[in-house]
Amino acid sequence: MKLIKLFAITLIIFNIFSFQNEVFAIDSFEKHNFVSDAAKNVGPAVVRIDTERSVERQQFDPTLLDPLLRDLLGDPGVMQDRERGQGSGVLIDENGLILTNAHVVERVDQVSITLADGTNCDGKVLGTDSITDLALVKIDDNKNYNFAPLGDSEDLEVGDWAIALGTPYGLEKTVTLGIISSLHRDINSLGFSDKRLDLIQTDAAINPGNSGGPLVNSNGEVIGINTLVRSGPGAGLGFAIPINLARKVSTQLLENGEVIHPYLGVQLISLNAKLAKEHNSDPNVLFQLPERSGALIQSVVPNSPAEKAGLKRGDLVIAAEDILIKEPKALLDQVENAQIGKIFLLRVLRNNQEIKVNIKPEALPGLT
Repeated sequence: MKLIKLFAITLIIFNIFSFQNEVFAIDSFEKHNFVSDAAKNVGPAVVRIDTERSVERQQFDPTLLDPLLRDLLGDPGVMQDRERGQGSGVLIDENGLILTNAHVVERVDQVSITLADGTNCDGKVLGTDSITDLALVKIDDNKNYNFAPLGDSEDLEVGDWAIALGTPYGLEKTVTLGIISSLHRDINSLGFSDKRLDLIQTDAAINPGNSGGPLVNSNGEVIGINTLVRSGPGAGLGFAIPINLARKVSTQLLENGEVIHPYLGVQLISLNAKLAKEHNSDPNVLFQLPERSGALIQSVVPNSPAEKAGLKRGDLVIAAEDILIKEPKALLDQVENAQIGKIFLLRVLRNNQEIKVNIKPEALPGLT
């Protein structure tokens, strides 16, 4: 009987300890999750970027002046003013290299970096690339810094967790959570025709000041650089530049101070069989379009590689380097991977005849 009572007491004590351990485990799980772990992993590498630049402004509009006052005051002239901006960035190596957006640091005179621990440092812009909206900044000293691990943006799937870090509206160390809403979102569809980007779309809150900060996966790895938020209709959509592209661009900026983008010099619109049929059914059209998909040349830039190669308005590009082209973006992707000055083979439909065009891409002008 005593043995039974002893066993019962032992069992009760064991259950009490088991219950306490379970409560402790549940309590620990509730206090800490993958978001806090990811923020701890990347947070020390997130920086605030403050910028200043000189801008010229007229003191007042001379056309609004009474002629008598104009004679009295003389030439209103211009005044030098200081314009301030702010964004975010992420340290990508121990030497103080920071990835951020080009629009955060383009054409600025002064860059100030605030580290996660509050330390303030001077920064130097090593290079910017407006086409991809990426820039590389270096902290102006030789100390060692905490830096963020970089992930692989090609491993992402829609529905994966996405964590945005940065300084929206000047509020440092802000962390927001969402998911990957879409991949390979063409920036041209968002109204930016001067960019070449496939973006990561997320519903993690991204606001002004988040630009240049990291988008992080559940493992605490940087998978993108936050670049813009959709305001107005469709608000709540954020976009980030894939880290694989950012890594490639940062290497070129570090080595050369710039990124060279090949270009052909054509303005393109998308064509498919349905659109072509609608066009061809109009009796007033000047020429018939081939009823198939491709990149239709709407205009050719004078003195461009396209003009030199003989491309014309109305030509339909159907293949580039033996890669089938069904839309302008597919052609732009191939052009981006082409080599400057090397023959780039196009297959084009002109007057329902297929022809081959050898074109030599040149460096996109006007970036500096």
